[in-house]
Order: sequence, then structure tokens, then C-alpha cells
Amino acid sequence: MRYPTTPDGRYFVVRGRLWRCSNPHLAADESEALTRELMAARRAKGVAMRAGDSMAREAARKRVDDAKVGLGERGAVWWTDGTPDWNRRMARTTPYAEWFAALGDGTEGSRSGGIIR
Repeated sequence: MRYPTTPDGRYFVVRGRLWRCSNPHLAADESEALTRELMAARRAKGVAMRAGDSMAREAARKRVDDAKVGLGERGAVWWTDGTPDWNRRMARTTPYAEWFAALGDGTEGSRSGGIIR
């Protein structure tokens, strides 16, 4: 399953919502290391939740957030042209609305929200 990516490469769309892409300007080794850390932190969070360990869960959540900030998915935007961040907004209510509607296949208002199969 692939998700459509905005023409400028800044976001992908899931169920009609924009999600910020990772910074494409990161060095490959840095991106890979941050992605590995993100996955390890997510696993640690799951383990902590199953164990009912709230302190470990919060520590893992912090690790997830730090990795996402490092990847450019959260925090300050990675582009430099001054365009505002539309992360987590519905595509139809952003400057990407026309592009999103043009995806066609009836996804603009559907539950699938633009998923390309």
C-alpha cells in the first residue's frame, strides 16, 4: 500500500490527513540510524505499556518524539522557504485541496482518504 505524496514532497496523505515526510536532505546513514531508533523506541513503548510501567512508557515516548524530531517529522520544518506547516491537517482544508481532489477515484471524502493501491 502506498500513500500519495504532495507534489512538493513535504507530506503524505492517510485517510485525507497530511503527515509530514522525513527530511529528504538527511544523510542516508543519519536517516537510517534515526529510523532504527524510532522503531526501537516504539517497541520499548509497547513493552512498557503491556507491563503497565508508566515511567518506562513515558521514557519511550520521549525517545519516539526525539527520533521524529531528528527525522524532521515533528518540530521545526525542514524546508526553508517560509511556507507554513500543514502537518496533521485535513488535506481538503489546506492549500493542497485542489491537488488532493484531483487524485480522483472517489477518495477525497472517503475513509481511504487517498490511498493508492
